[in-house]
Amino acid sequence: MSINSPENLKLFLPTEQEEQIQGIFERLAARGFPRQNQTPHITVTFAKRMQMHVVERAKELLPPLLPCQLSRVGTVIFGTKRKQTIAWLLEAPEELEGAARELSALNPEGRGHRWTPHLTMGLRIPRAQVPDYLAALDEETSPHFRHITAHRAVFWRSGTGELTELG
Repeated sequence: MSINSPENLKLFLPTEQEEQIQGIFERLAARGFPRQNQTPHITVTFAKRMQMHVVERAKELLPPLLPCQLSRVGTVIFGTKRKQTIAWLLEAPEELEGAARELSALNPEGRGHRWTPHLTMGLRIPRAQVPDYLAALDEETSPHFRHITAHRAVFWRSGTGELTELG
């Protein structure tokens, strides 16, 4: 991870779901698409340097809500440049949505009271490959894989590689 990468409050998945998603990544790479090396996660909020009062509030808000189930409701494309991000759009329970919005609003580098729950399935996909990547992702994903479980909350400091459990 680059030292320029942001610090994150993240939700991790149970091992079984992580492995399912890693399997999708492997099959997509075998089809010639860019290899995905990220650990599957749901970002709550991020900042170049996360303010500690945001982390402390996350310790209060997130652990009591976990584990919880998010529904996979679609696929989205983020980005307007030549490389884009493809993600599963998720619908979160109201309590988790409220907590994430509060944390984003507390974060000076956040997006106000907004949160778009998603799980990144393709980072840095060349724009020309996006249609084929979307089709392949659909083919490689079981139609029965409709729910994602947020299993644990963590604070990730990319610059130091430090991962702190929040609960």
